[in-house]
Amino acid sequence: MSRLYCHVFFAAVTLASLGGCSSIPTSGPSSSQINRAAAPANPAGIQIVDVTDDVARKLFAERNVGDFSTSLGTNTSFQQQLGVGDTIEVSIWEAPPATLFGASQVDSRGGASNARVTVLPDQTIDGDGKINVPFAGELRAVGRTPSELQRDIAARLKNLAHDPQVLVKLSRNATSYVTVVGDVTTSNRMPLSARGERLLDALAAAGGVNQPVDKITIQVTRGDTVVSLPLETVIRDPRQNVPLHAGDVVTALFQPFSFTSLGATGKNQEINFEAQGITLAQALARSGGLEDSRSDAQGVFIFRLEDAKALQWPNSPVRTTADGKVPVVYRVNLRDPNSFFVAQSFMMDNKDLLYVSNAPIAEVQKFLNVVFSVAYPVITGVQTFR
Repeated sequence: MSRLYCHVFFAAVTLASLGGCSSIPTSGPSSSQINRAAAPANPAGIQIVDVTDDVARKLFAERNVGDFSTSLGTNTSFQQQLGVGDTIEVSIWEAPPATLFGASQVDSRGGASNARVTVLPDQTIDGDGKINVPFAGELRAVGRTPSELQRDIAARLKNLAHDPQVLVKLSRNATSYVTVVGDVTTSNRMPLSARGERLLDALAAAGGVNQPVDKITIQVTRGDTVVSLPLETVIRDPRQNVPLHAGDVVTALFQPFSFTSLGATGKNQEINFEAQGITLAQALARSGGLEDSRSDAQGVFIFRLEDAKALQWPNSPVRTTADGKVPVVYRVNLRDPNSFFVAQSFMMDNKDLLYVSNAPIAEVQKFLNVVFSVAYPVITGVQTFR
């Protein structure tokens, strides 16, 4: 009778092997499948890089290249340049005897000289970038500082008025400003002055940020240049509190970074992290760590689209995506005690995918579960039939 059960069990194992091996549930590729993805014949061109201390150091050094002081400069000199839409006031003094503006009011500040001042009505710089001054005609104002413009007007009036002196004052600033938006108390446009306002001045003028400092990233857009830094870094490092230029856009972003945790981890989900960044060790902890019952400690992987110049890649030719990124899988062996130190210096990037593969024994376990799930009903049925 036991021989019959053995035949039945063998038949069930064979049936499960034929129909169940390829359909055993899994959370993703195994370590061996990922390692094979780096074969030279692989058209995807995936690079497999073991995370070592040298790799972590090189990647960390790359993160410090694009700071504000390097990308935007630290020049504190500011010259108010006039632009279309700015409104200016032009005052003209003429020494006595006044020959051109003789009917104008006497400047009480002139003392015994009785210099006469003519204050022209405010005028807005037109779309052609010009203003019109009586007896001087049209003058180009766009791109000029008030000092340069007043010298131009005085030069035009030199042979018409008696020792003319000119003062150009900006009545309404419409172009020399910085726009502050994002997670701030009040989005606004902060006018720039000769004092040379800096990045933190703009945030203060907007009422500060609405979220904790360590969760805010500051992005500065200047023309075609876009640079981001954690606000905490700007506060700690005075060099990053750079002077602003007219037209800059300052954006406060709340916790814009995240990574995705998949596989044999405690939590499979997208996890946000602080603007200051987190290490791989912190990422593993926030994802619930490795599941002891099924995870492969040698199969911890970080999938990332990396900059082409970040490292010396092991496989060549190096294939890149349409936007110039290299598909990389960083491999970590947590059975090696040294890897725990490296994990504390390897920084996670935005949109990284952290994946922990199943241990080989876990796949065997699942296969046996499939076998017994097929064999047990068959044996039970035979016993019932008997």
